[in-house]
Amino acid sequence: MQKGDRRMTRDSWGIVKQDLKLKVGHNNFVTWIEPLEFGSLDDGILTFRVPSMFIGNWVSRYFCDQIIDEANARGAGVRRLAFVVGEPANRPVPCNGEPDAAPADKAPAPARTAAPASGMTITGARLNENYTFDAFVVGKPNELAYSAARRVAEGGPVTFNPLFLYGGVGLGKTHLMNAIAWELRARDPGARVLYMSAEQFMYRFVQALRDRQMIDFKQIFRSVDVLMVDDVQFIAGKDSTQEEFFHTFNALIEQGKQIIISADTAPGEISGLERRVVSRLQSGLVVDLHPTSYELRLGILQRKVEQFRDQFAGVRIGEGVLEMVAHRITSNVRELEGALMRLFAFGSLIDRGEVDQEATRECLSDLMRTYDRRASIDEIQRKVADHYNIRISDLVGPKRTRIYSRPRQVAMFLAKEFTDRSLPEIGRRFGGRDHTTILHGIRAIAKLCDTDSQTAEDVDMLRRVLRDI
Repeated sequence: MQKGDRRMTRDSWGIVKQDLKLKVGHNNFVTWIEPLEFGSLDDGILTFRVPSMFIGNWVSRYFCDQIIDEANARGAGVRRLAFVVGEPANRPVPCNGEPDAAPADKAPAPARTAAPASGMTITGARLNENYTFDAFVVGKPNELAYSAARRVAEGGPVTFNPLFLYGGVGLGKTHLMNAIAWELRARDPGARVLYMSAEQFMYRFVQALRDRQMIDFKQIFRSVDVLMVDDVQFIAGKDSTQEEFFHTFNALIEQGKQIIISADTAPGEISGLERRVVSRLQSGLVVDLHPTSYELRLGILQRKVEQFRDQFAGVRIGEGVLEMVAHRITSNVRELEGALMRLFAFGSLIDRGEVDQEATRECLSDLMRTYDRRASIDEIQRKVADHYNIRISDLVGPKRTRIYSRPRQVAMFLAKEFTDRSLPEIGRRFGGRDHTTILHGIRAIAKLCDTDSQTAEDVDMLRRVLRDI
C-alpha cells in the first residue's frame, strides 16, 4: 500500500499488523491485535470482525490510536475504528468503547473450545510446542512432580484429582502443565482439554456476566474432560470468581473429570483464598517443585546446548563454562536458558568460534554481579548459627554430634558457594580443619540437598538471607 492510497485490503492490513507488533510488543499483539480480522474501510471507518465484544472493547480503548496512526502512515485515510462480532450484521463497537475488565498481562494467543448453541466461545491458552515431557529435564527437586504429571497425562481412570503443582518462578510448573495437555491430546485427539490461566478464567467469567451468557459459560466449563488452570493464586481475593470456580470444580469432580492446578505456593499459603476453595485444592495430590540443584541446572544447560547448536552453527561452548553458569546462576530455569542463549548469540555476533570462561564473564557480567558472592565467612557462620540456634563457638568447634556437625557442614557448603576462598582457607576458619574435611562436608550437603527436603529448604532459605546482605 503506497502513501496516498486510500484503499485497504487484507494483505495491506497484514503489513500494518506487522508494524503494530513492533509497537505493542509480542504478548499484546497475539492477545489483542492478531484476532482482528479486516472487514472493510468505508468513508474513513475501518471495520474489524472480532471473536468477542470483550476484545473489541479492549482494543478500541487501548490500541485505537496506534492502529489509526499505523494505518494512516501507510496512507489508508482512517478516521475511526469500528468492531463487529462475527458477521458484519452484528452490532459494531465504536472506537473508544469502555471494556469492563483488564486483560491478562501475558495471555498467550487463544485456542478455542467447542461453542454451545448460542455461539459463545471460551478461549484458552495456546500450548507452547517446546514444553513437552521429552524436553523436561528431571532431577531430584522435580522428580515427584514429573512422575505425577506423567501419571495424569496417561489418561484413563482419574487417580489424583486435583493434581496441584506449586513452586517458585521458573521451576517448571507451566512446562509440566503444557506437557500434560500435549500428551492428553496425543493419546485422545477428541478429548476436550481446556488449559488456561486463572487470569483468563476470571476475564471470561466477567465477560459472561456482562453479556448475560452465564448459562453458556457454565455449560462450556462443565462439559470439558480435563480442566487445567495455571497460576490459581490470581483469583485470591476475587470473591465472585472464586465462587464460580468452586462450583465449576465441584461439578467436574462429581463427573469424574480431571482437574490440574498450578500456583506459586501451597493451597493453604495463598492469602485471600476462601477456606472451602483451599480445602478442595488440597483434596487431591499436592506436589512441590523444589528449587533447582546444581546437578539439575547443569543437566538443563547441557540439554539446551544441544537445542541451540542447530540455531547457532559454528558456536562452541568452552570447557567449564556450563559448570560456571550452573554454579553462579541459581534462581530459576528461565534465567539459565536466557544466559545460555545470550552466550550463543554473543559467540555468533562477534564471530567467535568458542565462548570460553573469560568471554562468559564478559557477556554475563550483569547477571554475574547479581549473583556475586558478597557474604564473608564470618557472616555465613553467624547466619547459619542463628538459623540452627547454636553458638558460633560450637559451629566451628570440635563437637561432632549431629546437632553441631550438620550446621557446620551447611556453613562450609555456603562458604564455598558464596566466597572465593580456597578449601584450606575455609578449613582454617572452621577451627583449623583439613581441606579434605571441608570437601567431605561440602559433598555431604550437596547430596543431602537432592535427597533430604529439610536440608534443601534450610540451604535455600540461608541462600536467600545471604543474598540480601
